[in-house]
Amino acid sequence: MSLIFRTRSLIAGLAFLGALECGEVRALDPLLQSFFANHCHDCHGGGVAEGGLDLEATAFDLDAPATFALWERLFDRVAQQQMPPHDANQPTERQRLDFLRSLGDSLRATHAEQKGSVMRRLNRREYTHTLNDLFGTHLDLASRLPEDGLSHEFDNVGETLSVSMVQLERYLESIDAVLESSIATSSEPPRSSIIRASYGDSRDAEKFIGKQWRQLDDGAIVWFKQFGYPSGMIRGSAAPVSGYYDIRVTGYAYQSELPITFSIGSTSFERGGERPTFGYFSMPPLGSEADGGPTTIELRSWVGQRQMIELTPWGLNPSDTHFRKEGIDGYTGPGLAILQVELEGPIVEPFPSKGHHLIYDGLDRREVEPRNPAERRRSQYRPRFEIISTSPRQDAAVSLRRVAQAAFRRSVDLRDLTPFLDLFEQTMSEGGNFDEALRAAVSAIFCSPDFIYLRELPGVLDDHALAARLSYFLTRTAPDVELSSVAGQGRLTADRSELLAQAERLLADERSDRFVIDFTDAWLGLRDIEFTSPDRGLFPEFDPYLQWSMVEETRSFFRELIDKNLPVRNLIRSDFAMINERLAEHYGIVDQRGGRVSGPEIRRVELPEGSLRGGVLSQAAILKVSANGTNTSPVVRGVWVTQRILGVTPAPPPPGVPGVEPDSRGAVTLRQLLEMHRDRDDCRACHALIDPPGFALECFDPIGGYRERFRGLGIGEKVDHEVGGRRVRYVLGPAVDSSGILMDGRSFDGFESFRTHLLEDESAIARAFVGKLLTFATGREPGFSDRDEIERIVLSSAEGQYAVRDLLKQALLSDIFLNK
Repeated sequence: MSLIFRTRSLIAGLAFLGALECGEVRALDPLLQSFFANHCHDCHGGGVAEGGLDLEATAFDLDAPATFALWERLFDRVAQQQMPPHDANQPTERQRLDFLRSLGDSLRATHAEQKGSVMRRLNRREYTHTLNDLFGTHLDLASRLPEDGLSHEFDNVGETLSVSMVQLERYLESIDAVLESSIATSSEPPRSSIIRASYGDSRDAEKFIGKQWRQLDDGAIVWFKQFGYPSGMIRGSAAPVSGYYDIRVTGYAYQSELPITFSIGSTSFERGGERPTFGYFSMPPLGSEADGGPTTIELRSWVGQRQMIELTPWGLNPSDTHFRKEGIDGYTGPGLAILQVELEGPIVEPFPSKGHHLIYDGLDRREVEPRNPAERRRSQYRPRFEIISTSPRQDAAVSLRRVAQAAFRRSVDLRDLTPFLDLFEQTMSEGGNFDEALRAAVSAIFCSPDFIYLRELPGVLDDHALAARLSYFLTRTAPDVELSSVAGQGRLTADRSELLAQAERLLADERSDRFVIDFTDAWLGLRDIEFTSPDRGLFPEFDPYLQWSMVEETRSFFRELIDKNLPVRNLIRSDFAMINERLAEHYGIVDQRGGRVSGPEIRRVELPEGSLRGGVLSQAAILKVSANGTNTSPVVRGVWVTQRILGVTPAPPPPGVPGVEPDSRGAVTLRQLLEMHRDRDDCRACHALIDPPGFALECFDPIGGYRERFRGLGIGEKVDHEVGGRRVRYVLGPAVDSSGILMDGRSFDGFESFRTHLLEDESAIARAFVGKLLTFATGREPGFSDRDEIERIVLSSAEGQYAVRDLLKQALLSDIFLNK
């Protein structure tokens, strides 16, 4: 019987026995005292404190979080039959159940009293999405705000989301920037223009044509190498103002029968400025279009002011020797030919913006006539506006009610508006005009607790609170018009089918991509994808295209699980992967239906029988964020799997115990060093839990490539291999050992058999996944009193093989989601 199955059986047994209605426990139950005396005190009492635990000196004040966590961990150790150890005096099954019932009742009652007490504020992403959606802006507000605290991997848990004076100042700065960006400063929309630029017409042409670039008869500029210098920045393509632009790139693959992949992004001369990549695209050869001419690739993207378009090819790796000897004009290999780039914009839809309408609809806002009409013809002329009102407070109330309802995510009454109307009048009395006073009041609304915090009162959530929780879960922003209307009619709480219908609608909304991004960023750690830079000497095959593809793979895979309602076991092993040409090359995968995987588009590819790919554990993004760029640590990866996939948070290392550092020479593997570390009594138990998953993943290197031997830069076996036309520098070191023994004694000889063991209890994977979903959805980590409800969710989805979308919907119908 598997360890996880035994744990589930014990929990089911406890549920059958029922829960005692007991209050706060101040003294240790005699039953617990007897259990400890008979089965635990040899190692944890009488002056003996193995692993730092002396039960006789341990308080039973469950109101203290650290003490509660300790007793919860003791409960789990007994439930999972890790304690007492196998060589100690074992309790009978009845004694074990009685112990778990007694301790479990105390833990359950204490947690139930405390779990709804914390208010949750919007985290940086939620705050940014909400303001940008309400006002129609596209501002990076998150970078203005202090970083949010983390509770394990999540940054939207209420207990960690404090507010400081610095944060309040940043909120004021942010809303000022939003108002400045969204309020119309002219009576006419900004003019859209078309900017055309080409490499051949830039001032770089004379310097690089005939050396790094070749110019063709049609005027196209061809390059045959991935850019280093000169870069792919196109001078003359700078956006005059920030905004959305339609970008068109015209060209073709030159001297190639296959398309050539390249990226489109933007850059600037600003030191340390952002260089966003808008995407990767394929440029086909001439003759691919109906007219036989070049191809134009179109996209719409946000381009910052003075940002220039930058193109970067991938897969062009000719030898430098040829260019030195023969020159660029004699080269017959493939290249990317670019005729021109166009930017059309800024695209302003609608004008005025949503934020402008939100504030000024119904008000008489007029442009002030200049004293001299000739001023209008001056390029520096900026019109001024004023609001005409005979009843300022009354007119302001109409505007502020509309703003407050959008900000507070509920209906508002006069009592809600009074502080803001008082501020409006105070500002006017101090010499401000109507517009200035109105803006001050609007700013105050968006700095008030009713906006910054989600209003969730203890107990069953009302319709507006439920709408907000659902919306921030699945679209990461405030409820839209339809959801707010449904909430206003009381239909979410009256009819659970309406709640599910709204959830289905939001999952189909394009904004649900934010849920996929934010949830995978937190749960799977994708936010750390750029935290490390792989050593180029050890991993020369790593490039920006690979990293971009890594992230897209994991997000697309999770989206596929939701959209197709696939069983949760696919997290561990799937018969398909979501990949493109870059990942297919990295993984050595051939499409079983059509041979070569070509192009940058992420698509579903069926995997051959026995493939190590499929599932999240073998995805390159996961393997990169759980490594440090130079080597891998079974401990780090083991903690990652244990916490994020199995839902078990390992205990922190004892104080004063040093970490295990890898041998920089590569002569000794980290596994060998861990064997010595695990001999310590205070380290053995935790490492028995976390090391085996890490050992299983040792067959994958820090960038997700499969390996049978470690790489090093010192002494080792030389490798006769080239990457990008250059010989590799790394050498091969010791062989990789991916075998191990799980905590319950089952052994595995490698990654594949490890996955098989994990799938012996699919309910454990589902249980952990539901816990992560509910943490993200509610802003609260499920605790001891939530265990029965999570078990109910999992059991209700068993018949459908724990399908991911079904689990999500059952989570929405749970008491955990519906209650504060």
